[in-house]
Amino acid sequence: MWKPHSPPPPRVTKSPDTESKKKTARRVAQVVKLKPEFVDRYKEVHAAVWPEVLQQIKVCNIQDYSIYHDPGTGILFATFKYVGYDYAGDMERMRENPKVREWWAMTDGFQESMVPGATSSESGNPGWWKELEEVFYLG
Repeated sequence: MWKPHSPPPPRVTKSPDTESKKKTARRVAQVVKLKPEFVDRYKEVHAAVWPEVLQQIKVCNIQDYSIYHDPGTGILFATFKYVGYDYAGDMERMRENPKVREWWAMTDGFQESMVPGATSSESGNPGWWKELEEVFYLG
């Protein structure tokens, strides 16, 4: 007797990365101080960020990246979402890009780090921007 055949089960494919690692979404907030004499220049360069820098930020799994400025204190507050698998590895890949290092060399000169012992964004450890602890989140 004839029976309608059932469709094959759906094929599930996984990328090699997802089989061994879980993707972690992480919100990051950081601060650094902007030197008052560079406020206008800082805003000018950030109105036209170099395409190579923007591309590297995306490749390194950073999304929803914003920088805010408080003119009263000179504080720059940055926030972004990291959506990759290996934050330390992605930050190392960021540091390996010569255009990113050139960008950092320029913008670091506009800033004063609030991290004891920090020498530059490129040096990496300790970080140039001070990471902040998240104390509240409503999703």
